[in-house]
Formats: sequence, C-alpha cells, structure tokens
Amino acid sequence: MARVLVADDEESIRLVLSTALGQAGHDVSIAATGGEALALLIGGNFDVAILDVRMPDMSGLDVLARVRETETPVIVIVITAQNTMANAIEAMKRGAFNYLTKPFDLDEVRTLVTRASEMHKLKDTVGRIRTEVVGRYEPGVTLIGTSTAMQEIFKTIGRLANSDATVLIEGESGTGKELIARAIHVHSPRWSGPFVALNCSAIPRDLLESELFGHERGAFTGASERRVGRFETAGGGTLFLDEVGDMPIELQVKLLRVLQEREFSRVGSTTVIKADARIIAATNQGLERAVREGRFREDLYFRLKVVPIAVPPLRERRGDIPQLIRHFLAKTNSEMGTDISGITSEAEALLVRHPWQGNVRELENTLVRAAVLAPGQTLTEADLQLPEATPPPALAGSLAETLRSAVAALVNDPNRPGKELHAAVVAAVERPLIELVLEQTGGNQLRAADLLGINRNTLRKKLTALGIPIPRGSV
Repeated sequence: MARVLVADDEESIRLVLSTALGQAGHDVSIAATGGEALALLIGGNFDVAILDVRMPDMSGLDVLARVRETETPVIVIVITAQNTMANAIEAMKRGAFNYLTKPFDLDEVRTLVTRASEMHKLKDTVGRIRTEVVGRYEPGVTLIGTSTAMQEIFKTIGRLANSDATVLIEGESGTGKELIARAIHVHSPRWSGPFVALNCSAIPRDLLESELFGHERGAFTGASERRVGRFETAGGGTLFLDEVGDMPIELQVKLLRVLQEREFSRVGSTTVIKADARIIAATNQGLERAVREGRFREDLYFRLKVVPIAVPPLRERRGDIPQLIRHFLAKTNSEMGTDISGITSEAEALLVRHPWQGNVRELENTLVRAAVLAPGQTLTEADLQLPEATPPPALAGSLAETLRSAVAALVNDPNRPGKELHAAVVAAVERPLIELVLEQTGGNQLRAADLLGINRNTLRKKLTALGIPIPRGSV
C-alpha cells in the first residue's frame, strides 16, 4: 500500500483515480488546486503524487518544482490533457517519474503507481543503507565545533554536496584537514566510491609520480610489474592530496595537465586513461607565499583553489574545546574500553587555556593518554600530564623595538605633517597588520575580522580606506 495524492481540478478525474487506486489498496488523498496539493505534500508523508498540469492558481509543473526545491521525498507522476512535447520535456526536466496524457488507461495508472511506490521505498532503503555505511566505514568523519569559523566550514561542505569542484584546504597540522576532505566526499554523489589519500611529503620525490599515475613494467629500474596509481584507484571517488605544497615543481606540471585535460598516462606508457576522481588538496603552508617564492606554480595554485577552505587553529576557537573533550572521551571509551565519566572543571579550564601547537590532534592524543592511564573515572589536572607550554615568540619585544625605531624616525622627520604621532603610527601599523592577517586566513574576511576583533563591515571599510585590494571571491 502507498500513500497517494491525486491533484486535479476536474472532480470526475479525482473521483475515478481515487476510486481505482483505493480499490488497489492504496491510501488516497485528493486536492483540487495546486496550492492545496503543495500544502498537503510538504506537510504530509506521501509516497506518490499524481499532478495535473493545468490547475487553478498553480500548475502541476510548478508544484513539482517546489517539491524538488523543498526536497520533499515523493515520487511525482504528471498527467495532462495537452499532449505537447514542451509539457513532456518540462515535466521530465523538473524530475517527474513519468508523464501520462488524458484519456489514460486505469490499469496503466495502477501499474505506474505501484512502480513509483516501489521506487520510493527503494530510495528510502538506499538512504538508510547510505547512512549505515557511512556510520560503519567512516566513523571518524565527525567535525566538532560551534564557533563561527567552523560553522562557515560546515556551510561550505553543504554547498559542495552536489558539486565536483576542486577544493583547497589550508590550515596548520592537526587541525582536521583530512576530516574535512572526508566529510566533503561522504556528502557528495561520489560517497559510495573510494576515498584515496596521498601524503605528498611522505613519498620520496622519485617515486611520487608513480604513486600518482602508476607505471608499466620496465618503466624504470625496479619496476618489475605494472602498478596502478592513486588516480586510477580513486576512480569514481575522491583523491585527497595532502601536503600538496611539498610536491616537486616538475610534478606540479603533470598534475596541472590532469586537472585541465582530465586524463593521464602511466609512467612508461602512451595509453591515455580518463581521470575520474574528484580532487581535494590540503596544505599546512601558505601556497600564496610559496607561489611568490617560486616553489609552487601559480597556474596550479588557482586550479586547486576553486573552492578554498581555511581551517582555524584550535587556539583561535577555544570555545569548541569543551565539546571536543566530550567527543574524544566518548570515542576513547568506545574504542579502547576505558570508563571515563567526566573531567573536573579545573582540568577542563587547563585544556582550554593550553596553546595546542599540535591543534585538535594533540588534544585528542592528550585525552587518550589521560583516559588510559588515569586511576579514576574522572580526569584531573594531574592526569593530563601537559608539557610546559612553549612561550610564544617575543612579539612584544620585537614589536617594541620596531616601534622605537619608527617613532624616532617620525619624531625627527621635519616633513611629518602635523603632530598626530598616534595617528601616524597606527596608520603605519594597520595596513601591514591587516594584509598579514588576510594572508594567513587565505583571504577569508570573516575569519580575519574575528582575529582582529572587529566586524566584517568595519574590516571592509578599512580595506577601502587603506587601498588594500579585496581578494577576488573572498567572503
């Protein structure tokens, strides 16, 4: 039995269809207008909807479009008395399951509704299986954070859900770049395909090309048999290139060609292989600076940075640490059989204050060690065994020395306009400060504003006033 909605402005059609489908064992509701049909579909739980094209106030095609926009899980069959090519094409373009013209055979309608109902159940089953598979085989794909920066990352992942766009993730080591890449993969149409990760800094330079593209037997000394590369292995899925900034410059040319042409050849072969892998790259170094220093190709940089994601270090989102603590303790209890019930407020405060040079990875390792070795069920400050924090660079001292020189120069400069020394120093410091913060955040104005302690509108006004170009495509 299926829950079916019949929407038609002709009472006779509603009566005939509801009677026929009711006799076939289906639970049938009716609507006389497009607006009524849409309200029932969005508010109800229908398996199948039969929509007439021409109805008062709203056509069946418009209802179909709204159903798809709202992602209402219903299979739609379109019916019409106007048997035109345009109607048929438009109905299928908007996602109709099938298209019937009046007059229609009731047996055909009953068969079609049964098939649509079966498809609805199949889609529901596939959705549940997908959730189960993701939960079983990707248990580590859990991103934690309520901070503004993390929420923006979550939104970006959502926007990328149905896209194959190349992504560049930039952030310090241990911030969770691979987790973000896996989350993008899991929520993409390629979720059932492989996720293949390659750390470009962990493979010797002379072997990296073979790792990426594979090789034929005899291609080089030691190549005793054919080997399939990561690009082929990731076919139909996602290839994650970690630490892409460490890729040799000569290999960057070949990667650029693959991104442009979507094809490659194994080392020692002339056979062209189609590249069917979505590329996500990550780096813990500023690629923009690497480009300026000639260590990374500018054209490859822009090919990779179609969608940039800047991951903040943990010290810039300390408000997320309590939530991360609870997550990692529950994970450790589940995976290692520990029985930690909580953490003292003093220990939690210590973790929140810690500088975390190793970021989220260091926090997790600290909690795992504490949970395994703790004598009790509640973690204390003593259980954490945190090393002495490495003092930060002597920024204040070096900055003071720089300012001392700058102030001396300004004071002794006879051409200095007016006596506004404070304004002159602020103007001299503000521009490079904003430029450096924007560089560190990959041009992300929202993060830059958070770091500077101002809102984004104020930052944009300062960019305009100081003549600092706004990075294209930045937010």
